[in-house]
Amino acid sequence: MKRLLLMGIGLWVGAASLQAQPGPVRATDLYKIQVPGSPTWSPDGGRLVYTVRKTTEDGSQTQLWMYTDGGHRQLTAGTASASSPAWHPDGRSVYFLRSQDRRSTLFRLPLDGGEALPAFTFGASVGGYELSADGTHILFSSGAGYAQLAADSLWRQGPVWDPERPGRRPADVPAGTKPDPDGDLNAVRAFLAANESKNDPRVIHRLNFQGELDLAPHPGFSHLYVVENRPDAKPVQLTNGYFSVGGAAWSPDGREIWFSAAFDSTQHPDRVNHSRIWRMNRDGSGLRPAITMADHSVFNPTPSPDGRHWLFSGRDQLDQGYAQTRLFLYETATGRITHLTESFDRSVGAFEWAPDNRTVWFTAQSNGGSPLYRLDTRTRRIERITGTDEGVGAFDLGATGFAYVHTTAANPYELVRTRPDGSRRETITTLNSGWIAERTVSLPEKGTLTRDGFEIEYWIMKPAGYVEGRTYPLLVNMHGGPAAMWGPGTPGMWHEFNYFTSRGYGVVFANPRGSAGYGRDFQAGNYRDWGHGPAADVLAAADIAAALPWVDKNRQVLTGGSYAGYLTAWIVAHDHRFKAAVAQRGVYDLATFLGEGNAWRLVPNHFGGYPWEADVDSVLEANSPITYVDRIRTPLLIKHGDQDLRTGVIQSEMLYKALKIRGMPVEYVRYPREGHELSRSGEPAHIVDRLVRYYEFFERYIR
Repeated sequence: MKRLLLMGIGLWVGAASLQAQPGPVRATDLYKIQVPGSPTWSPDGGRLVYTVRKTTEDGSQTQLWMYTDGGHRQLTAGTASASSPAWHPDGRSVYFLRSQDRRSTLFRLPLDGGEALPAFTFGASVGGYELSADGTHILFSSGAGYAQLAADSLWRQGPVWDPERPGRRPADVPAGTKPDPDGDLNAVRAFLAANESKNDPRVIHRLNFQGELDLAPHPGFSHLYVVENRPDAKPVQLTNGYFSVGGAAWSPDGREIWFSAAFDSTQHPDRVNHSRIWRMNRDGSGLRPAITMADHSVFNPTPSPDGRHWLFSGRDQLDQGYAQTRLFLYETATGRITHLTESFDRSVGAFEWAPDNRTVWFTAQSNGGSPLYRLDTRTRRIERITGTDEGVGAFDLGATGFAYVHTTAANPYELVRTRPDGSRRETITTLNSGWIAERTVSLPEKGTLTRDGFEIEYWIMKPAGYVEGRTYPLLVNMHGGPAAMWGPGTPGMWHEFNYFTSRGYGVVFANPRGSAGYGRDFQAGNYRDWGHGPAADVLAAADIAAALPWVDKNRQVLTGGSYAGYLTAWIVAHDHRFKAAVAQRGVYDLATFLGEGNAWRLVPNHFGGYPWEADVDSVLEANSPITYVDRIRTPLLIKHGDQDLRTGVIQSEMLYKALKIRGMPVEYVRYPREGHELSRSGEPAHIVDRLVRYYEFFERYIR
């Protein structure tokens, strides 16, 4: 009996041990990932409000939570999402935006009890907002359509007609003219105008006529409003016209509002790229330029706590396509501008003043991560606080310390708090660590190589459950952009990479020339060379990975999206090592991309001109994968969203049809209702389908 009992115990312990072993990362783990955001400290630094976004099969939802030393509690619930929290200066209530019925409304939630109620009544969506320092007024933005502006005669700075429209204008039709297709010219024009007013048909005159999911015959604009902070107050419009306002902020004394806008009354808004910073009184009077830099567009004016300086960002307009985002300091009393990050060869991301009126904290993509930096505005000394192998997302500096969204290769999203100097880091959430502990996660190992004077960083991930002596297939995965960047500190690919390592694949990814995070010259390394140079960088990293003893060289596969969809097609036309490849939402003919995609400015910015210019036409043809379609023999799966106007669906149709005509092994998948952001913010069922579909495609050819 004793022996049988011991055997039983042994079997039970063994079963429990077996059950406790981590399992693979699954496609449906997408629904387990929780993403924190918008950490916002209370004025006294004792409470932290933040958002948590969850994805389900039906979509995603975001709600507010609050953290204190006593723990976490959920503040909002229901079917409507809540976002963009902000504290009232007295610390007794929290404001947030709630999306309902395609409209965003600002709510106020009292923390001493009571329901969340609208902060004021407004007939349109509320965009970004900011409370004045004393909490008595709310500044916010809201959209205004082209037709609304024209109808309301809000075009103060120039003509009310569209300067791009040739010939006929609405004003040319005499008032009271009866529409008649068989009448005189005025009646015909009235008939046509009546049809156009219903957008049937849609008549296009503007340059940027492609939105993300549909045509955009008329531009839309965002303007500023101010309202007293009481429920019965009526908002007052402060700005108007054919331009959009961005990055607005109160002055610390509440007397002025500063904002950025690209405005030139002599040009159509689509042709205005040079942004200035403006200032006005809190009632909208006294509008005047505040900061203008001849060769730079400037944005995001942010006052120091004492109001003596304004921090702002800017980009060189003479270096379109490759300019880094820089930080500048404006001295309120003298108007003197100081370039703070001239020696810092990275693009600055989010930034925030410290209470000492001297220190600025900011993030910047660098070498595979998004570190946090500290800048002394007097000495211009910049110090990196966190590593390049981790990522800092949204952050806030409060009276008692920092809070920020933190990414590592082991866990893509948690909230961290630190001391005010960035030291003594403590993870304060367990949003993902629990379920990730039940999965086998593969960690990337970094390497570097040198080609053409560029140092290329790459990472290799072993298969989960790797067993020495066995060999595994290798997935080469590439980023788009082209000025994007991947690494252990970028969370976007965490799920996809670990899904494939859990299915027995090794993964290699690199940041080839043209990537962000390595300085201006590295990013400009793909000028007039989207194909040969970047592809060689990627393949050099793939060569190193393929030489590892655990990699089966005969089972290599390739994928990438957007620019990397382009690069996928380019590589399989020039290199035949891959058993299968997946090109996602890519660009394959640069000349037609100029007309089809809303990202068309990549053509002049990266290739120095337009297809009708002889010296440019030959470069575009030489850099287009469609030029070499007769060389492709790798089995190819092509994917695109039905409504993707950023790259344009005809790009993928051309590539598919050319390969189909040639009788090559090719499959084409189109996702209804999806645009270019399918893999990031598409319908959850489509995101899962996309992932497992290209896994299945690879399996056909490597097993």
